[in-house]
Amino acid sequence: MWRDARCRVVLAGEPKYPAFCRVIWQAHVREMTDLDATDREHLLGVVLAVESALRSLLAPDKVNLASLGNQVAHLHWHVIPRFADDAHFPDAVWAGARRPGVAHAVDEQALAAALSRLLG
Repeated sequence: MWRDARCRVVLAGEPKYPAFCRVIWQAHVREMTDLDATDREHLLGVVLAVESALRSLLAPDKVNLASLGNQVAHLHWHVIPRFADDAHFPDAVWAGARRPGVAHAVDEQALAAALSRLLG
């Protein structure tokens, strides 16, 4: 969806959550505190831009932000627009499903354009 020299934004490829994005730091580091202050600020700015773009395009009920990395020890953030009718709401997307749910997709071209406007 977007990239620069330090990080990239991708769609996560989650069928039940087609608007689920990941912000991935390019260099291999494990934790936020492995980055210097300038890089931390840059990464969080990208995360917040993705959140802003998804809110503008989809008007979700909530946006979940997570930096877990328990299975993939490489710094990345999950940006997940959530809706009251999704399969897991109000629980985390990693919890057991409560219902079949609706998969809310995002227009990929509109998202890429929004990220370009917000991030340059």
